[in-house]
Amino acid sequence: MNARRLLVALASGLLFGLGLALSGMMDPEKVLGFLDVAGTWDPSLAFVLGGAVSVSALGYALRARMERPALADRFDVPTNQSLDPRLLGGAALFGIGWGLAGFCPGPAVAGLTLGLPQIALFVAAMLGGMLLYRLVMERSSSR
Repeated sequence: MNARRLLVALASGLLFGLGLALSGMMDPEKVLGFLDVAGTWDPSLAFVLGGAVSVSALGYALRARMERPALADRFDVPTNQSLDPRLLGGAALFGIGWGLAGFCPGPAVAGLTLGLPQIALFVAAMLGGMLLYRLVMERSSSR
């Protein structure tokens, strides 16, 4: 990866992390308050999610007008449009984990900068789950 791509990746990551910090997505209590629609619901994160969806939609609209990305040879856009058990199961596990812990992967990794042990434990468990998945999938694909 050339230096320009690394610099853009660093700047993008820093902007993403800053956005997570400013929006409250790194605060599990705020996230759990947003998810608690039957209790003391805090709708403020809906604006964060709306902003994220808007930026993503803009990115897809710009991609449709471009031949190729500025810093890569091609776009890596998902092509599978079917709902299979792996996708549904992964989405369910993601939602359950988010609801139990108040973290999802991006904010958890950004939250490591806070030095809190519960965030480190969450990230360690997340990485362990990823490793376990990879081991299980490699074993099942070799059969």
